[in-house]
Amino acid sequence: MSTPNLTLLTDLYELTMMQGYFETQENETVVFDVFFRDNPNKNGYSIMAGLEQIIQYIKNLNFSYEDVDYLRGLGIFSEDFLHYLSGFHFSGDIYAIEEGSVIFPKEPLIKVVAPIMEAQLVETAILNIINHQCLIATKAARVVYAAEGDGIMEFGLRRAQGPDAGLYGARAAIIGGCVGTSNVLAGQMFDVPVMGTHAHSWIMSFKDEYTAFKAYAKLYPNACTLLVDTYDTLKSGVPNAIRVFKEMREEGITPKSYGIRLDSGDLAYLSKKARKMLDEAGFEDAVIAASNDLDEFLIHDLKVQGAKITSWGVGTHLITSKDCPSFGGVYKLAAIKSETGEFIPKIKLSENTEKITNPGNKTIYRVYDKETGKLRADLICFADETFDESEDLLLFDPNATWKKTHLEGGSYYMKDLLKPVFVHGECVYNSPSVKEIASFCKQEKSTLWDETMRLFNPHKVYVDLSQKLYDTKQALLNELS
Repeated sequence: MSTPNLTLLTDLYELTMMQGYFETQENETVVFDVFFRDNPNKNGYSIMAGLEQIIQYIKNLNFSYEDVDYLRGLGIFSEDFLHYLSGFHFSGDIYAIEEGSVIFPKEPLIKVVAPIMEAQLVETAILNIINHQCLIATKAARVVYAAEGDGIMEFGLRRAQGPDAGLYGARAAIIGGCVGTSNVLAGQMFDVPVMGTHAHSWIMSFKDEYTAFKAYAKLYPNACTLLVDTYDTLKSGVPNAIRVFKEMREEGITPKSYGIRLDSGDLAYLSKKARKMLDEAGFEDAVIAASNDLDEFLIHDLKVQGAKITSWGVGTHLITSKDCPSFGGVYKLAAIKSETGEFIPKIKLSENTEKITNPGNKTIYRVYDKETGKLRADLICFADETFDESEDLLLFDPNATWKKTHLEGGSYYMKDLLKPVFVHGECVYNSPSVKEIASFCKQEKSTLWDETMRLFNPHKVYVDLSQKLYDTKQALLNELS
């Protein structure tokens, strides 16, 4: 698939605001932050994904003749403004947290520093991309955690909400920790492993189950996983699979991987019975894979029940994040550049305290424990603030300032999370491959404490404000109240 021009993938009000800025004021430079307010699924963390698609979107931003003619036909845009659009290109700066990073509420995932008309235009598409891929990557990470090291195969294409959701959902799932996908086009586009066995229709199209298994094993002797629940799992499916495996062994065939797949019934009971049957027949290394509307909660329960499943195919609940179908990312103005070149902090007020924004041109420092390498907190501060790791660091909860953590100098280290992606409209960032991002994500998850990783009632990671940023925020709140 060629990279599409998504310039008109925007809400109409972005364009009407652009025209308003064009007609009424100078195209001043502003700062917009992309952030989210809550982790999906009440999780302890989220996963950053989608940056490569944002880069492609920004690189291809331009209004074609057809685009301009379409907008002219709406009858709400002036010819002067349409002329401006015909020569449009993005000239600003974009900073972002790298894909695969663990992320938390309230912190800027992406920072856009650009003339206000340009910054306004890109809002919708950036949110569309980030909200989807972060959601699916986070869901995948939960499923992978529940599987306790077993492989998770993403099997959701046929249930995804359209081709793009299937493709980029598969990409995000790999980043989150899945070992492969059934989506062949995703495999081609992102160079990730493609996996699959066969459907019940394969079995039903032959005169009997044994013949179907035999034919499949002959076609794919190196990767032979047989679906055993078409007729009767324990009386027919598993015995016929064992018969085929014995014949392969007698013929000197040693597959790289082989086993059975369960797609219905009581997966805990059937897997334990099947495991015993396979072991007694001498096939202790045979894989037992399972599918059938799995999610992290069912996998967790099956693990508790002692299920003998070692490979999991997860479809609908993963590719749609069925129990939490939206990520909730937002795009808010944080600062406006003055004539002297200084960024003037801006704040959005709300009766809902969760919706009050953090003002200013900011960055994020991630604070790690030097001894364990574990994440201690994220510290949001102004972009020009610096910290000396040899000095003591005082962290405090910005909503309950009496809650404090004191880190002795030399006991911690810090990393600036926001990396430059575009500078003056030119891309300065090379996206890693999806496999590299997935490997980085695995490393990132290892920096989390066990208490943060758990599925139920996870420990909250602290996202704090620097003293300078906190004081500025309070001053603005007092000024506007």
